[in-house]
Amino acid sequence: MATIIRRRKALTVQPLRTSPIVGAALAFLGIHRAIPLLHGSQGCSAFSKIFLIQHFREPMPLHTTAMDQVSTIMGAEDNVVEALATLCAKAAPELIGIPTTGLSETQGSDVERAVKAFRCHYPQWGHVAVVPVSTPDYNGSLESGYARAVQALIENLVPEGMGVHRPKPSGNGRWRINVLAGSLLSPGDVEALQAMIEAFGLEPRVLPDLADALDGHLAAEDFSPTTVGGLPISYLKQLGEAIATLVIGPSLYGAAAYLRARTGVPEYRFEHLLGLDATDHLLLVLRTLSGRAVPQRLERHRSQLQDAMLDTHFVLGGRRIALALEPDHLNALSGFLSSIGALTVAAVAPTYAPVLEGAASAAVKLGDLEDLEALARANGAELVIGSSHAVETAAALGVPLLRAGFPQYDWFGGASRSLIGYRGSQLLLFELANLLNAHRHRGVAPYRSRYAQKPEYQAGERSDERAAASAHRG
Repeated sequence: MATIIRRRKALTVQPLRTSPIVGAALAFLGIHRAIPLLHGSQGCSAFSKIFLIQHFREPMPLHTTAMDQVSTIMGAEDNVVEALATLCAKAAPELIGIPTTGLSETQGSDVERAVKAFRCHYPQWGHVAVVPVSTPDYNGSLESGYARAVQALIENLVPEGMGVHRPKPSGNGRWRINVLAGSLLSPGDVEALQAMIEAFGLEPRVLPDLADALDGHLAAEDFSPTTVGGLPISYLKQLGEAIATLVIGPSLYGAAAYLRARTGVPEYRFEHLLGLDATDHLLLVLRTLSGRAVPQRLERHRSQLQDAMLDTHFVLGGRRIALALEPDHLNALSGFLSSIGALTVAAVAPTYAPVLEGAASAAVKLGDLEDLEALARANGAELVIGSSHAVETAAALGVPLLRAGFPQYDWFGGASRSLIGYRGSQLLLFELANLLNAHRHRGVAPYRSRYAQKPEYQAGERSDERAAASAHRG
């Protein structure tokens, strides 16, 4: 069990934490024809939008209620009502998610009352779903904001089933599987997970479906004011008809418990899907739910991962790694590193979560990248795993960086890369080994006898002898 080292500094240096507003907006972006509406100033929206655009390399339909100094003092509920009416009239969305910001929370804005006022004054937009969620900047991080938004979607859009489970196949005769995808999964990861579920003849319904919305494809429309792709709202109303729910990431366990209480659908929890054991567990669950044998193609992928573990063992075994990630992601990668014989010698998370206590590290520091650099330097880290914010930290340490998490603004393809399952874990092994090999060759140093003369000295001595012999003959 890891020891949690609490924050003691009076300030943050080289911040690691990403605002929970970004996490909530990311969750809403996984719903079809949705618009995240940030209740705060224009600056709050601008910073969130910049990071999302740089990470996904896609336009983001992010809007703001544009609180100014007057509305901050006098009340900003009218801003919410006006913004909702404008977006409904101009963009025709199916969902508007309203994450709050530190400004609106400190001001004391009552978003629930503002939504009721909007329903009263604009009944013509009654078909548009509006989901508010509390995500002040000063409480939590990207992971917690994402989890709160997912739970808010369930609370507002999944109908009551009185806790009675009534599974029902879809129109094509396949049984449905709900998937609550945590923030540690990239769009590429979600797509790979969907493929594994479909290989067993099951139909996945992913909440939120980032693979369909943010996978980096060219849409038929030149411009859309709402999200393109994602989980349709009509599917949210059918979550109670699934045979089971797969929950990926401990941060979503609360939302999963709420969904189970509301629909009665049994759930299967996974801390992560990295490595051999975690993927084996997933496939055994899918085999049980579907009644089908594990496809031969997946068995082949498993043997390929085992071979990759053997190939990279002498490069990765005993290597000292530093991690700076959100709690779920840090727990997943530290466990994976432990399974291949690598050591997590420095671990820093932006906020506390219970899952950190089970991380495969002696201690986890709640802090920033300055703390990571100090811990990594003191413990001789040979590689850093973190977001693009850790580029300067890795450079200062003189070690390579494996980019993971959010944001990856200086790297192409981070959102599309899949590191879960057998194939993803194989790719992760190769990336780690290649980074370490490229930075510094690790092997047995050649033996040199203490009595042997250096080649340079021998060559110089022979040259001097030839020069002396030539002078004597002359």
